[in-house]
This record gives sequence, C-alpha cells and structure tokens, in this order.
Amino acid sequence: MPVFNDRDLAFWEENGYVVLHDAVPAQQLDNLVEVIWDFLEINPDDRDDWYRWEPFEYADPQTPIGEAGMVSLYQHQALWDNRQYPRVYEAFTEILGARKLWVSLDRANMKPPARADRLEWGHTGMVHWDVDTSQRPIPFGVQGVLYLTDTAEDQGGFQCVPGFQNIFDEWVKTQPPNRNVRVPALDGLEVRSIAGKAGDLLIWDQMLPHGNGHNRSDKPRLAQYITMRPAEEEDDGLREMRIEAWRQRRPVAKSAARGIRWPSDPRDKEHMTQAPALLTELGRKLLGVDSWGDA
Repeated sequence: MPVFNDRDLAFWEENGYVVLHDAVPAQQLDNLVEVIWDFLEINPDDRDDWYRWEPFEYADPQTPIGEAGMVSLYQHQALWDNRQYPRVYEAFTEILGARKLWVSLDRANMKPPARADRLEWGHTGMVHWDVDTSQRPIPFGVQGVLYLTDTAEDQGGFQCVPGFQNIFDEWVKTQPPNRNVRVPALDGLEVRSIAGKAGDLLIWDQMLPHGNGHNRSDKPRLAQYITMRPAEEEDDGLREMRIEAWRQRRPVAKSAARGIRWPSDPRDKEHMTQAPALLTELGRKLLGVDSWGDA
C-alpha cells in the first residue's frame, strides 16, 4: 500500500521535503538510541557525560564524534534494521519513482546541547548542498533522516530552505560567477528548523540547502541518516566496496570516483566487537549482495 497520499505528494512538490510518520517500530528506535550511547561509551542520564569526547576534525578523526554530532557508526544491526524496514523502502520508491534501489551506508547523529563551559560543542548549525550545484543539468536525488527521539525546533535537528528546488534556476542567475557551489548565500532566504516526532522519516530533495541547527535546548538530538538511490548494479567495483564495508563493519573505503571516505572510528569498535549485520531479503538487495532482477 502507498505510504504517501495526494496531500503528502503535493506538499513534497511545493516544499521539497516530506515526512513519513511512524516509519519504523518504536522498539527499533529505542534499540538504536541505546546502541549510540553504548558506542560512544556515554551514560545518557549523566548530562556531563554527553560531552565525554572532544569533537573530531574531519581531516583527522581522533574521536568517534564530530562537532555537528556526526557519530562514526555505520554497520550496526540496529542501523540496518531501519535501513531494510519495508515501510522505509516504500517511502523512497514512491518519491524516486523506482523500485531497484540501493541504500546509503550513512551515520547516526548525537548532538548535545550547546553549553557555555564547553565551547567546542557550540556548533551553531549550517546549511549546504551535498551536490555540486554548478552541474548542468543537476541530477535529481534525495536524502533522508530518521528522527530517533522527539525533536523540537531548537534542538539542533534538520533545517532547510523549503521550496528552494523550485526557485533555484532563477535564484542562481542573481549570484556571482565565483559563488560557492556547495554553500548558498542566504540573503533573502528563510532557513526553517523542522521539528519532528520519534519515528518520523524526513526525505528531502538534494537541491534544498540543508543541515542541522544550533542545539539551544536542554536535550541531545538523536537521528539516523538514511537515503536511497537507483541501484548501480553494473558498477561491480562500487558494489563490492559496499559489500566489503558491511562485511568489515566499517565505512565505505576511499573511492577516487566518489570522493573521500566517511571518517572512521579511531577505536575500530564496530569491527572489533560485532559480526556483520543480518540482512533480510530486501536488505540484501538494498546493499547489492543480491540483484534486483526484474523487480
């Protein structure tokens, strides 16, 4: 059964994002939250412990978490349980108009509140694109984030410029030739924080300037990034790279064609402490272990 109705799809066309409520069972959300705290070796009931780690610099990841809260956790069973959940897959098929998909092997997020005595955790938020907007044409693609806990507007969660995908072609004509093709000038644009409930899956058009915000609340923000794209089954090298990352419980290895790899956990904790995640029939196809055939 379709997971989005006509009103949802109209909202998508206008705003460039859409929310699927109750995308996965509550128990799976709770499982992943517990996994994130365990992976970070943090006691969630100890507010001071939220700041156990110094946030890493992207070029030299010496800890398992970055200043924007990105957690270097990639292949845990709890991540895969959400990636391969049928309702999540169905949401992406409806937005992408395709059924032969691969899922991203992306990270989790735990962004603690800003604190005056922990300035290194004062990340004020940002917006950017994950696509080079100088391309012509710019390929259509989507990204997604799963809210693991209820997240208020001031909690450092997802933010974007709604509807920007519809005005980009005119907007870009007003920009200087040397503009930053990954970070937009925000003059005249409204960045909006999107609150959500635990279990909300927010999918957005990659043309939306987006990012996570400044956590001005008294609670951490917890999320999982999940997106899908049409499967590239003819690319044997990429398929093997994805499978090896799953098998080794590590981020996808460096690829010259696709840029640098995601930051690794310096402790290599996933690789050292767990077996490869168990995949369902759907999960095997979403990873690339099995072909989609004539699906």
